Amino acid sequence: MPIALTIAGSDSGGGAGIQADLRTFSFHQVHGTSALTCVTAQNTVGVTRVDALEPAAVIAQIEAVVSDIGVQAAKTGMLLNQAIIEAVAEYLTALPIENLVVDPVMVSRTGDELIAEGALASLTTALLPLATVLTPNRYEAQILADMEISTLADMKAAAQVIQSLGPQCVIVKGGGFAGELRGVDVWCDSTNQVEVLRTELVDTPNTHGTGCTLSSAIAANLAKGLAPLAATKTANTYVTQALQHSLSIGKGQGPVGHF
Repeated sequence: MPIALTIAGSDSGGGAGIQADLRTFSFHQVHGTSALTCVTAQNTVGVTRVDALEPAAVIAQIEAVVSDIGVQAAKTGMLLNQAIIEAVAEYLTALPIENLVVDPVMVSRTGDELIAEGALASLTTALLPLATVLTPNRYEAQILADMEISTLADMKAAAQVIQSLGPQCVIVKGGGFAGELRGVDVWCDSTNQVEVLRTELVDTPNTHGTGCTLSSAIAANLAKGLAPLAATKTANTYVTQALQHSLSIGKGQGPVGHF
């Protein structure tokens, strides 16, 4: 049985975070394990509270899983602050986890900041070089590449700049765009291969958890033995299907349908 680990925050509304990750692992017939980094009070309308765990508590969860069950792939989601990022990066550096997917979770696809001030440098220098696949959205890619992204050429250039920061592979996601770039992702790996990945557009307002779902689907496919690009393409197909079955629940933006 392939084992995957999610290191991320909890979403009380069940649409994103570890709840989305574990459902995605289950769909892919991968046993899901977890290490909580923070607890959020949120629903389809928004987030009302975030409580971070102590870094030692996060590491204890990871160690408990790895020392007994073993992990074929892991993903990081919301790490929230500098102390957690540095602790996780230091521990993962010493671990024999072959496949790590890093969802940088700095800015949402609507432009809301999701990381504490001062944590960006630690994310960039300590965690990004450990990534097998890095999955920034448009806004996160703009920060990491230090450039505006408004065209396909910009996406390709940004992907190459970000890959030079250390991750093996980068997929710059185009879900935050309008017009012809919506649904277009750009892939870049350590061989400097750049590939444009186009996915079917799904007309739904219920897209909560899309980024978490993609990164955890990539991790699940890596745990099952797929190569990074194949894992990413398969994950993109899964996310498209999840959007096609998105859930219209609550008063705001509902989640994608993981099953």
